[in-house]
Amino acid sequence: MVRKDGRGGDAAAAAVAHSAPSQNPWQESAVAQLKLGLPKGSLEDATIELFRKAGWKIRVHSRNYYPSIDDPELSCALVRAQEMARYVENGTLDCGLTGLDWILENQSQVVEVADLIYSKASSKPARWVLAVAGDSPYQTLEELKGKRISTELLNFTRRYFAERHVEVEVEFSWGATEAKVVEGLVDAIVEITETGSTIKAHGLRIIHELLTTNTKLIANPRAWADPVRRAKIEQIALLLKAALAAEGMVGLKLNVAEANLEAVVALLPSLRAPTVSSLYKSDWYSVEAMVRENVVRDLMPKLLAAGAEGIVEYPLTKMV
Repeated sequence: MVRKDGRGGDAAAAAVAHSAPSQNPWQESAVAQLKLGLPKGSLEDATIELFRKAGWKIRVHSRNYYPSIDDPELSCALVRAQEMARYVENGTLDCGLTGLDWILENQSQVVEVADLIYSKASSKPARWVLAVAGDSPYQTLEELKGKRISTELLNFTRRYFAERHVEVEVEFSWGATEAKVVEGLVDAIVEITETGSTIKAHGLRIIHELLTTNTKLIANPRAWADPVRRAKIEQIALLLKAALAAEGMVGLKLNVAEANLEAVVALLPSLRAPTVSSLYKSDWYSVEAMVRENVVRDLMPKLLAAGAEGIVEYPLTKMV
């Protein structure tokens, strides 16, 4: 999927394009490296941890927008998620991680390579919602005609209302957006939320959902058309998705006599079917399965009661 250009103006992103040679590894290196953008801010730690699980060690240096990574084929830069799509689109970055919301906000022409549903707080997609004061008379989007709305997602919100022929004044919010309704500065806000708890805590009420968003790995169209760079981007996508798929999963190994095999296998909630192999010169079997971590505490006693022995639980970092 490709989309068109937008706006921006972040110091970190500017540093990507204008950093001095002594600070920018892309200008120093004679080797053609894939330029990877990592989201700076709320998603930064979660993203670095996801890459660790996927097999890459990233180290962030203080006062430096260029983290080191243990892969000679990659160079990294920290860029705000709000501006990532713009810098991927214009080729400053070959690929990067940002939300669908900021791709749409900037209308950037990028290749959406993979959905990566994770955040700083949960593994659920986030929502951009329209919220009003709890005692507000407004119940629908249409009732806000002629009113003032504050949001960080400025362009998308303006287009969203315009497409529904609802004339509103949309102003950019630099932060503390929820407080603006409480203080009477605006009539409503468009704000991002995962659970809605922060919005409710400010005494606000959600009346409409504009967009469901999640993190995406995106690529520059020219980089995607290059077989070498595309192969590297696809490797990143594969391993990041594998790391996410393994979250909350563990492996179980156990031994069981042939007489109890069917009863034990029937208890295992495996992805497809457990792996069963016979033990050497024995009527016992080794059984292995991948299960949700939160079922193990109830599953182990049942397996023992069904005749399983030597049960071992081990962590999983990637599942393909």
